Amino acid sequence: MAIIRNEALHKQVAAAMRQAIATGEWPPGTQLPTETDLAQTYGVSRPTVRLAVAALRSEGQLDVKQGRGTFVRPTVHGPSDTMERTVTLRAGTYETPTDAWFGQGEEPAVYRTRTDAITAPMLNMSEDELMIGVDRLITDPAGDGRALHRLLLPMERSEGTSLAQQPGVTPAEAYAALAAAGHEPAWRDRVSARVPQPDEREALRLSEAAVLLVVHRVTYDRPSGLPLLLEETRLGAESTGLTFDIEAAKPKRTTQRAKAAH
Repeated sequence: MAIIRNEALHKQVAAAMRQAIATGEWPPGTQLPTETDLAQTYGVSRPTVRLAVAALRSEGQLDVKQGRGTFVRPTVHGPSDTMERTVTLRAGTYETPTDAWFGQGEEPAVYRTRTDAITAPMLNMSEDELMIGVDRLITDPAGDGRALHRLLLPMERSEGTSLAQQPGVTPAEAYAALAAAGHEPAWRDRVSARVPQPDEREALRLSEAAVLLVVHRVTYDRPSGLPLLLEETRLGAESTGLTFDIEAAKPKRTTQRAKAAH
């Protein structure tokens, strides 16, 4: 490698390694040589190689597998799986495209928790109010998609429904329980993104360059607007995309008071 003055050595090594990946010298799945071998190849120190490898890991081009070595990651051309964010009411039964995901992952973990600065505003509640939480890892039976799903049920709003005794249900079953209690379920989704935590990265099998999509779905009672439950779904943006069916909404009716004001 020809050394360029006034440019950090580790950046020059990283550029040379990118070139090796781009030209196919190191195809996807290839295990990289050791730090010592790379240092000899590029005529630099091992710390310099370590910095170059870290740069490519942050870009998502390399993966470090504990106890095995560093490997070239497959080229990602976009999410290979899709999670549809729709709800269908068919013959009195609620269905979602991800119902099958809930039969493939882990058993749900049910616990008591409280609202916080994030969940309280979404549920129109005060902080530190009691809720039932249901956590589980779900997987796509038809692909490689994985997601962490959390269902949060406010204690006072689940009273009078079957959810108070049986909270570890799927979202579609939760919607049906709310409808059976006299509510008219409707939904609102909010999508955000952040850097995954180490445990999330491990559970979802994400690369170090992955971005975590976080989807919060509030199920509310349509006539009153009262939030009834909150779902949080976390998934890797590099492996799974989100799709929404969008229909033109009818404008809300103007109240009699508003009409009188005009």
